[in-house]
Order: sequence, then C-alpha cells, then structure tokens
Amino acid sequence: MRRLFFYSALGVLLLAATFSTRGQTQNGRKQPAQASQPAASPRLQKIVDDAARAALERFRGKGLAEKNLAITLVDLTDPRRTEQASFRGAEPIYPASVVKLFYLVAAHRWMEDGRLKETEEVDRALRDMIVESLNDPAHFILDALTGVSNGAELPPDELRQWAERRNAVNRYFASLGYTSINVNQKPWCEGPYGRERQFYGPHFENRNRLTTDATARLLAEIATGRAVTPARSAKMLELLKRDFSGASKDPDDQAHNFTGLALEPGTRLWSKAGWTDTTRHDAAYIELPGGQRIVLVTFTTDFAKERDIIPTVAREIIKALTEKP
Repeated sequence: MRRLFFYSALGVLLLAATFSTRGQTQNGRKQPAQASQPAASPRLQKIVDDAARAALERFRGKGLAEKNLAITLVDLTDPRRTEQASFRGAEPIYPASVVKLFYLVAAHRWMEDGRLKETEEVDRALRDMIVESLNDPAHFILDALTGVSNGAELPPDELRQWAERRNAVNRYFASLGYTSINVNQKPWCEGPYGRERQFYGPHFENRNRLTTDATARLLAEIATGRAVTPARSAKMLELLKRDFSGASKDPDDQAHNFTGLALEPGTRLWSKAGWTDTTRHDAAYIELPGGQRIVLVTFTTDFAKERDIIPTVAREIIKALTEKP
C-alpha cells in the first residue's frame, strides 16, 4: 500500500511536469515560423471515410470497430495547396516505435543548434533506431537529448527535477504547436524499471501518445524539407527510405509488411512503422507513379495480428486517388 501511494503521488507530480511543458520555447531560442496547415478537403474526407468503412467492413467478423482505427491522409501533390483529411485523427494512441520519428527530428534539431554533438555513434544510433527500429539506440538518443538516464528509484523532489529534463522533447514539439501528444518515454520490450517505471506513473498514465494527425504533420514536414532544415530533412528521408520490392519472411519488416503491401511497382516509399502485441501502426510518405505525393498514417489497436488492415486502408485510398474522373 505504501508503494502504491508513493507511485500515485509521483504520478501526479510527473503529469504536472509533463503538461507544464506546453507552449514553452527551447532554452529561450526563437522557434521558426510554423508553416500553414493543410486545408481540410471534402474530397479527401470522403476517400478516407470510404477507406475506413471498407476496412471496418472487411474485418467486422473479427471484431474490428471504429475505436481500433485511426487514419490521416495529407495530399502534398500541389505544394501551393496541401490538403488533409482524417478518421479519428485527433485521438491520442500509444504509438509504439512510431515515436522514434519524433526523436529523430529532435536529434537533428539539437545537432543543428549545437546542443548535441554529431558523431559517428549518434549517426549509428539514429540509423539503427529508424532503419532497424531497434529500441536500445532509441534509449541512447533520448538520454542524449534530455541529459537524464535510468537508475534506481528517486524520491519525489529529485524525480520532479529528472522529469523536467526528460520532458525536453515534449517542450520542443509544444513550441511548434503540436498538441495531444506525449513524447518522453523510451520504447521497451521487457521494461521499464527503476526511475523509468516511476516516470510512467502508477497506472502507466504517462505513456507515450501520438495522434495520426500529429504524426502525419511531422512526416509531411520531413518530406517537404521543412523539418529543422532542408539538408537535415533529406538526411532523415534517407533513413526512412524503404525498398518494398521482392518479399520478406519477417512479418514485421517495415518495407514489405505494412503500407508496402498495397503498393504497385514504380511507387516510392518512405516510412516508419511501430508494433507491439496490441498495436500495429505505419506512417508512410508515398510517391505514386502518376505524380501524386501523399502522407498516409494508419494506427490500429487491439488487432496487432491482423496484418492486412493497414494495407487494406492504403489500397482503398490509393485506388480512389488514382481513379480517373
């Protein structure tokens, strides 16, 4: 009982620390002006709604419901007028390894500002975190970004200070206008333990959270060269490039077994997937043979073993986008 009370008290402190980061700047540095947001599109909204309906109908017999699906589509084809639509796009969802996309951008921001030294080891970690989706390099990157790491449990005052530093990435994205997200935790297989477990809160209420809208925005900024700088955006895209030709025996191969399953030859793909035993997500930037450029983010919950939900959504959307009037 004493331990539960200890965790509960810490949970209140940590959530307060997390939410207090909103709207702050990074070390007083003026943030770049935010780009205009994509316009809401009735045409795209119908396409997204129809794709969601098709997926829900196909997997209805297995229990798939609206609460298990979120989709955001951004059309970047006309750079003068980008458009967007979503299905439950503002719903906060545990992102699994998709959060690594946010840590990638933060790392490049820190390096650009001279707050993180760009070394071979940092480059190796970023590559392994994105290309292979490994968790250990993500731990290293988040430690390097925030200056705090795991260890034995801390008393409340010390943990509050630790949490303030760990929320550095949250503060950065809040300063750019991102809302309804929480990007301050490491992705785990067996953990967390120690102060990392304390930081989750007694009921894991401080877990990472992303929306498909926020994820699509970030990927669109990378794809259009607006994430940090054009040169750094290009470096990030290089890590996200996927070759979906051929086949893979790995059921969680990011190139072949997520959005890539829906793509035809001649299409180009950049993506970051995430999966656990309860979630299966993909964030994809796609260049279609006909010249269309889109960002498509699909999150699914409680149906991690249904590997065709994400490609079903992608097929329906691509078919609708490429159909001639």
